[in-house]
Amino acid sequence: MHSPDTLVPRADAGLAARLARSALAVHEGHWTRTADVEPWLRERSRAHRFHVRRVPFEDLDGWSFDGVTGNLGHRSGRFFTIEGLRITGGPGGPGVQDQPIINQPEIGILGILAKEFDGVLHFLMQAKVEPGNPEAVQLSPTVQATRSNYTRTHGGSPVKYLDYFTRPEYGRALVDVLQSEHGEWFYRKSNRNVIVEAAGHVDTDSDFCWLTLGQIGELLRRDLLVNMDTRSVLACAPVPRSEPGARYSDVALQSWLSMRRAVSDMRAALVPLAGLRGWQRTPASFEPTAEGGFRVVAVHVEAANREVGGWSQPLVEPKDQGLAAFLLRRFDGVPHLLAHARTEGGLTDAVELAPTVQGVPADAAADGRPPFLDEVLAAAPERTLFDARHSEEGGRFLNAVSRYAVIEADPEAAPRTPPPGFIWVTPGQLSDLVRGGRNVNVQARTLISALNTGAAAL
Repeated sequence: MHSPDTLVPRADAGLAARLARSALAVHEGHWTRTADVEPWLRERSRAHRFHVRRVPFEDLDGWSFDGVTGNLGHRSGRFFTIEGLRITGGPGGPGVQDQPIINQPEIGILGILAKEFDGVLHFLMQAKVEPGNPEAVQLSPTVQATRSNYTRTHGGSPVKYLDYFTRPEYGRALVDVLQSEHGEWFYRKSNRNVIVEAAGHVDTDSDFCWLTLGQIGELLRRDLLVNMDTRSVLACAPVPRSEPGARYSDVALQSWLSMRRAVSDMRAALVPLAGLRGWQRTPASFEPTAEGGFRVVAVHVEAANREVGGWSQPLVEPKDQGLAAFLLRRFDGVPHLLAHARTEGGLTDAVELAPTVQGVPADAAADGRPPFLDEVLAAAPERTLFDARHSEEGGRFLNAVSRYAVIEADPEAAPRTPPPGFIWVTPGQLSDLVRGGRNVNVQARTLISALNTGAAAL
């Protein structure tokens, strides 16, 4: 650590170039070949007992519905609760919409440890199991823990490598910013997204491996390998961009987003889970009376390589696969992404920049389809710059999978002047907004991580 009386540079001038070098190392790093990562993940999966089964709510250990509010919570008063959310106004008009939502006010840590080997930055990735993932073991951050987890509310073992993200003397932060989680399913939830460059030697546990940014990017092209939290953290990395100009100045872009937030008439408030309109509770689920959407279910988990060996919990389960896609156009040779100012009931600031299209295509009515949905669905392979299926946060969501894509747009279908609520931004502008915190939603951050790692080549 430097003396508090010594001035230091305001920014690390060499970090962007170091990240660029790491992104170019695609096929192998100092420790591991990219081709060996999937076999390693399968080996780690076999090495640890892991089983998830659905159970009725009455079989949840330590969880119960409150006799007055109907809210579903843990006897410790920690972890999270399933409560009701009432949304008025917003994109749906002046009506009222009720839904369950996860209320977890504590701030967790999503931390990736970095270290240079052979002059190239590598990142310590974890083979981590999550109860909701369709593929149980995925590449996760070095540390992925809620405050309840890392303060050991569950009475389990300590979180490995936690000191690197809680004690400054263990390294220096390259990135450290608060980001939102899913605004449709979390109520005002934030996590620290942090990358720390380690000082000194790092012992590597058998469930961890060092990979370059380029190796992670190659794995992002494959379905269901890289978890949501890894994608969110890597979206915050300040990779270099060559952008001589943009459709809008940075100030104009920030002003446009601030205005969208200022004029939003959406109001969202927590209400008791009991009595939510349009929802019903059965012995094994809390679900809408209409088709589509999502439901809340209960599971019991047995896991050999987690801080505790077994537990039970509720999970949010969407009924259909989602879609998140950016349309891309080049203006005077500079790539631009068509971002949408999306309103979500659980977001702290109501509005964040989102992909051009975000939602569940199966829920789209024939007479009211979202803008640009059909352009994305009909895109030819030669216009598809990135296309992979990825799961959402497996610690809270069950079988939540979305198709993520970046599509080179037909200029006639994606006009220079888009509809209200949409704006053309460069990847660099979007990345800068990510590092400002809680400006760009988690789905858009997945696609930015694909750009940052070279998985989506522009």
